[in-house]
Amino acid sequence: MSPIAALSARLVPKPGFRPVPPERRRRRRVQLVWALLVMNVLTFFPDSRLLIPIPSALGRLIAQGSLPLALLLVLTVNRPLRVRPSVYMFLGSLLVTEAVISSLRAEFLVGALYRSTRLTLFVLVLWLLSPWWTRRDLLLVRTHLMMLWAIIGTVLAGVLISPGGAMVDDRLSGVLWPIPATQVGHYAAMATGLTAVLWMAGLLRREVAVLAVLVTVPILLLTHTRTALIALLVGGVIAGLSLFTARARARRLFAIAIGVFSAGALTIGSVVTTWLARGQDTEELGALTGRKVVWDGILAQPRSTFETLFGFGLSNKSFTGLPIDSNWFGTYFDVGVLGVAFCIAMVLFVFVGAWFTPQGPRRAIALFIVAYCVVASFTETGLSEASPYLLELTLAASLVYPRPSREGGA
Repeated sequence: MSPIAALSARLVPKPGFRPVPPERRRRRRVQLVWALLVMNVLTFFPDSRLLIPIPSALGRLIAQGSLPLALLLVLTVNRPLRVRPSVYMFLGSLLVTEAVISSLRAEFLVGALYRSTRLTLFVLVLWLLSPWWTRRDLLLVRTHLMMLWAIIGTVLAGVLISPGGAMVDDRLSGVLWPIPATQVGHYAAMATGLTAVLWMAGLLRREVAVLAVLVTVPILLLTHTRTALIALLVGGVIAGLSLFTARARARRLFAIAIGVFSAGALTIGSVVTTWLARGQDTEELGALTGRKVVWDGILAQPRSTFETLFGFGLSNKSFTGLPIDSNWFGTYFDVGVLGVAFCIAMVLFVFVGAWFTPQGPRRAIALFIVAYCVVASFTETGLSEASPYLLELTLAASLVYPRPSREGGA
């Protein structure tokens, strides 16, 4: 057999071979882009407790390099380049522009410009993912939930391998990848809420939902993250009420929850109070675990008119070496009054859009996410930077985008 004939024989598909359809390949690349965005917001920091020592340079390369990789990958799947017109993304672009302007006059210019560049690329990738917002299969929601389960899986593996290393000050954190307890609580709460809403909407099997919740809820409780728990409860109630009249599952879940709450209030009320107090006295709780001192300092800081409007440039969300721990104070410090206004407008747009979205899974999920983000924003930062909160708020915005009556898969 000649070399050409041999090569041709190799290129001929074997019996039973089924090529991957182009639509499936595009879907997989879109999922990979979203996974890279999630990886990017899993910021790396050196931690001596890691079970597998990861060099600082390698860890930062993995986390920070995932964003340009996501941009390159989304450019291969979004051809020709097209985006959906979106008020939400327009507001996000205004926030990016304002962040760049404020960072140009920042005291720590290099760090501020790096963070503003990262935010710019982050929002650009979100723009390029907008053609997949209206898919009937909720591709981005399911991908995000799978990533949350994967993150929680690493936390669970870490606590099973090294219980002592994973528990820091009686709070569960990640030891395979450095994930602070507050972030672990956030991911567990978001996974629990999305799983419950998808089950209530009839889009997730009961066995899968029960197994997921039995894993995520204990992890959330082990993190002792009060904000995530309260945000989960508020978001879950709002999402459940949106499905109450349409889904029998939602009504059954509410009945079970009321029964469990009533029994728990009588039997384990003191345990719940102790868990919420987290060993803190009344004075510490009144000062919001030291946050109030930082917030008062931000408000008292002298500012020029420019700094009042545009802030001091994107920072690491700390003030005099202490964490700000509030999206609104952090945004005001970084990007001023205009930045706060843009964040409020983005949240309100998603909430109003969800309110007028027809009853169903998309509305319920969007309401859960936006309610969760609003509650968490009081003691967590993220809506004005590349973070899980901005990623999830964009996910909610994608769900309330008007769906054309006739549209293809993407």
